[in-house]
Amino acid sequence: MASHRVAVLLAGSGVYDGSEVHEASAALVALSRHDAQISCFAPDKPQLHAINHCAGAPHEETRNVLQESARIARGNVTDLKELNVEDFDALLVPGGFGAAKNLSDWALKGPDCTVDPTVASKITAFHSAKKPLAFCCIAPHLAAKLIPGCTVTVGSAGKNGGAIEKLGCKHVEKTVSETCIDEENKIVTSPAFMYEGGFHEIHDGVSKMVDDLLKLC
Repeated sequence: MASHRVAVLLAGSGVYDGSEVHEASAALVALSRHDAQISCFAPDKPQLHAINHCAGAPHEETRNVLQESARIARGNVTDLKELNVEDFDALLVPGGFGAAKNLSDWALKGPDCTVDPTVASKITAFHSAKKPLAFCCIAPHLAAKLIPGCTVTVGSAGKNGGAIEKLGCKHVEKTVSETCIDEENKIVTSPAFMYEGGFHEIHDGVSKMVDDLLKLC
């Protein structure tokens, strides 16, 4: 049986302004263990801002989402515009504030956010082709914004869970080790660092998300 071809959508590098490095790494490791064919993509655009991760405050410099994502992908990352949905079996989006700052402006506008047009077109194309999607941490807001009536988790109900439901979607509370599976829409989500879990707990939860994603392929 041929291995699954999975596109991984990155949003920079670093929890406060890009993809959460541990979530992205856990996903890549889990996909590799399944012998999946992995291709990383990111938008070629400026980040909303760059954050000094020691101080938690913005740098004055600007950074590029594609170039920063290359740090996680070990240089092997492609402009998202070049992603051909027909070439892949599934799409996975790690969390981190970059998902809510660079892939959309959820961090600024919540449910009134706008998703980057290229990001929106690729996610909706996977969904229209009935190909499974996985999102963790805060990234499930992308599914909620783009796929009406879907079911996702961002961990506990709280502010973000309530915002998900304002979009007309169902939010299901899950622990860090659990996943939420919307079988009708072929969407798998997991809380990851929406909880202050240990690194191993995040790794295990994201690995389960990958397991469940590939079962839907």
